[in-house]
Amino acid sequence: MTHTFKEFSTNAIFNIGNENDLLPFQKAKQCEFYTFIWAKSEAINLIIDSVPLTIQPHSILALTPIQYLQYIDGSDAIVYQFNREFYCIKDHDQEVSCAGILFFGNTNIPIIHLDAVEQQKFITLHDVFIDELETEDNIQAEMLRMLMARFIIKSTRLLKAKEGISETPKSSKVDLLREFNFLVEQHFKTEHSVAFYADKLFKSPKTLSNNFAKLNRSPLQIIHQRIVLETQRQLSYTDKTAKEIAYDIGYEDASHLSRLFKKYTSLSPSDYKKRLNSLS
Repeated sequence: MTHTFKEFSTNAIFNIGNENDLLPFQKAKQCEFYTFIWAKSEAINLIIDSVPLTIQPHSILALTPIQYLQYIDGSDAIVYQFNREFYCIKDHDQEVSCAGILFFGNTNIPIIHLDAVEQQKFITLHDVFIDELETEDNIQAEMLRMLMARFIIKSTRLLKAKEGISETPKSSKVDLLREFNFLVEQHFKTEHSVAFYADKLFKSPKTLSNNFAKLNRSPLQIIHQRIVLETQRQLSYTDKTAKEIAYDIGYEDASHLSRLFKKYTSLSPSDYKKRLNSLS
């Protein structure tokens, strides 16, 4: 059963459902919502941005609206979905915002594993979510947002512990990486230079590069990898030509995108498309 909250004044949407809510994704398409998929007692098999992925039992996967999701199989899942209007337009600490570690601040697809103690805590929180969704009053929206903040805080803590992230608020290199990633997400189709993002962050390009060197990634790599990922998505899930994709991502000359794409994938966009077609 799906429980849905809608706030017409803001167009906010928040859904809690189960594996049936994954059935529309049997054919790959963009999530469109910020999404948490919680595999309870069974593994859930998915393809995320053309990459096969298994959520092991008692684990939670976090996805952004722009990612392509394909559901393969698996049951006994809990699925949370919400749009920017529900949560992201609210003021939250950076760490638990829509620019936080769970979404645009992590270099890998984040999966949070729950031990026996955490399983019970998350089940309790889930029960409170359901109770609140069934209680319609004038503070329901704020209560649901508070519960989602709690869910994200708990998930973020577990992810940080798993990855050994230790940081001080608003001053760490991880914070800088998160802010940079979020800016790239907003502007990568029009801005391809490190200087643009450095200016937005009130840093010099050299300062950015020095900070990122210790994280084993350069600012330019992040920009390029995001462009390549978008190219892969459009080649995989649209009928656009390489030239059309290049124009959409801000390249007047498709050969520039082709060279960048081949550098990271060892294939030209046309060869990548041919390989996809041969596998389908």
